[in-house]
Amino acid sequence: MGVSVTVLGCCGTYAAPGGACSGYLVQGGGVTVWLDAGPGTLANLQRHVDFEELDAIVLSHEHPDHWTDLEGFYNVCRFVTGRRAFPVYAPAGLRDLTYDEDTSPSLQWHDVADGDHVEIGDLALTFSRTDHGPETLAVRFDGRDESLGYSADSGPGWSLEALGTGLDLALCEATFQREQEGMAQHMSARQAGESARRAGVGTLLLTHIWPTLDSDRSRDEGSEAFGAPVVLAETNARYEV
Repeated sequence: MGVSVTVLGCCGTYAAPGGACSGYLVQGGGVTVWLDAGPGTLANLQRHVDFEELDAIVLSHEHPDHWTDLEGFYNVCRFVTGRRAFPVYAPAGLRDLTYDEDTSPSLQWHDVADGDHVEIGDLALTFSRTDHGPETLAVRFDGRDESLGYSADSGPGWSLEALGTGLDLALCEATFQREQEGMAQHMSARQAGESARRAGVGTLLLTHIWPTLDSDRSRDEGSEAFGAPVVLAETNARYEV
């Protein structure tokens, strides 16, 4: 069985009506990993897997639109599943914002940083620090024959090239359109397309788009820069890598 990614939420910065912020299920190598846990993603996760099927959580950084549903999952572990020492991989600073090991035996924190390599089941993960305010980690997932890249949040000072060659599919943030470039440490759809083209990505999936923007225009700007049609991430859609 290959690697797949299911979108649990893809709104940038805050959730649109009926939407959810950043969160994805990565499945492959005999494991299921919850990648980022933004608001609304815990509810959508239950559409796709049982809680007992989860093997680990990976969080990219401390901005709340990427992790706060971990608080609800803590209650799931404490009151529903009874799981203890559930593995959470995240930059060191994030743990200070939530339950620590003393008050939450349900969670077992593993600090990760730029250049670290982790194996979860038969999935190999490699982390790369991006161009974003707090320590923010992009991640590459390598299965037996497939490779998935996730940009997390980043400005254009970082590129998908940092995750290495051979990415079959990349989830790349595309918060802005051309006019907003430079407003903050985020990429536009155009910049995401350029980054993916330079990295030789097979399929580019745009995510983390501001809810107020015309997503069709983001797709057009990204496609022009990528040199091929890009895909807009859709909540609850599953994509094979």
